[in-house]
Amino acid sequence: MNLADAVRLRHTVKAFEAGTPVPAEQIETLLTVLHQSPSSVNSQPWHFVVASTPEGRARIAQSTTNAYAYNEPKVLNASHVIAMCMRESMDERHLQSVLEREAADGRFRTPQMQAGQDKSRRSYVDMHKYELRDTSQWMEKQVYLALGGLLLGAAILGVDATPMEGFDSRALDASLGLRERGLTSVVLVALGHRSSEDFNADLPKSRLPREQIFTFI
Repeated sequence: MNLADAVRLRHTVKAFEAGTPVPAEQIETLLTVLHQSPSSVNSQPWHFVVASTPEGRARIAQSTTNAYAYNEPKVLNASHVIAMCMRESMDERHLQSVLEREAADGRFRTPQMQAGQDKSRRSYVDMHKYELRDTSQWMEKQVYLALGGLLLGAAILGVDATPMEGFDSRALDASLGLRERGLTSVVLVALGHRSSEDFNADLPKSRLPREQIFTFI
């Protein structure tokens, strides 16, 4: 399947077929997509919790009750559910961890290059912290960059996917012990195989006309 066909055919699945797991090699490919996701100044302010067992999915489903009960079957019946999380702050420990990993991976040919990368990244961190005062929003944007790549990767592999903002983040953070780790949940993604009850599969996709979306200069 080529890229254009994949994006035309993909849709947000409304019902998954329970008990039909996504092959492990496809899941591993999608985890690689997440691991290699781009982020502003390589800040990587994220963490991904992968639920591949009924017990794991049940823990995530604790956040899809009451007002979000419509999402509970998607979480429980999917093959895998990924809770995409962000850091609560861009702290010194994280900045050092990223820099050390870059150095270990051979990103810097000289100490000056390493110092320059560290200075540049910190200038962005300080700008979002002090001038723009939007550090949380900035980090959340990086998670959504990763989400876009994941959905595209799933489409190319023929894996059905559903992104979900309809969940109780406080309940999920408590269920997964995220806040004790300096994390908070942002969005859920269910992966699996759609069932015959997925009404969205037979509906035509709808997008605004190209002339309203693109300006060519």
